[in-house]
Amino acid sequence: MPAALVGAVALLLAAPPSVGAEPRAGTARSFGDASQTPPPPRLPRDFRGKGKWIVRDLDITVPFTWEGRDGDSQMTAGGPQYPIWFTNLIYHDTLYTLTYKWPGLNEHPCSRIPGFSLEDLNEGFENARFVGRETLRRTPQRHVNHWRVGVVLPQLPPGNYPRLPLALGDIYVDEGNRGTFWQVLQFGIQNLYDPELDEWLVMDTFEHKPGTVTLPERCEPPQ
Repeated sequence: MPAALVGAVALLLAAPPSVGAEPRAGTARSFGDASQTPPPPRLPRDFRGKGKWIVRDLDITVPFTWEGRDGDSQMTAGGPQYPIWFTNLIYHDTLYTLTYKWPGLNEHPCSRIPGFSLEDLNEGFENARFVGRETLRRTPQRHVNHWRVGVVLPQLPPGNYPRLPLALGDIYVDEGNRGTFWQVLQFGIQNLYDPELDEWLVMDTFEHKPGTVTLPERCEPPQ
């Protein structure tokens, strides 16, 4: 999760499996009437959840928490005892990324992107494309709506133009609550530290209760 680039793509996430491949991470697809499109994902102001952060090509899976409080939010993957450890925050309308540990990484700055809030993130979700209704085959099974978001540059009209997928994302939210996030695959430039440029987050729990958001000391502005 490269610090300097995650803000530029505003946390927009993930890529689809290749054509003809089995859905990844135990996903069974069930497409409904395309005319009955549900409302797009919307991250709530208050929530807390636990799960796993998965980097498949490195064969690394670490604990993951995602929490929100009064519009601020924080992702934390791994910890000092794991090969991967990073945190991403939306804190007081600023986006922060701090990677403490990553294989082959020797620099650990805290990236700050001011002028980015929960409202900006949810505004980005408004442009997501609905893929279909699916079932995540886990225990318990989750009935979800699958959405795709992305940033492609340059923004050109349809036709034979060179394009670069800067950031793509697949987001799986609960079929009954668009503010309950169960799974995300993120793919693109924001995953530059990973050789295959893709990483998963899979939630085991997600509650609509205030969590804990703490700005790391390293990210605090100098006095």
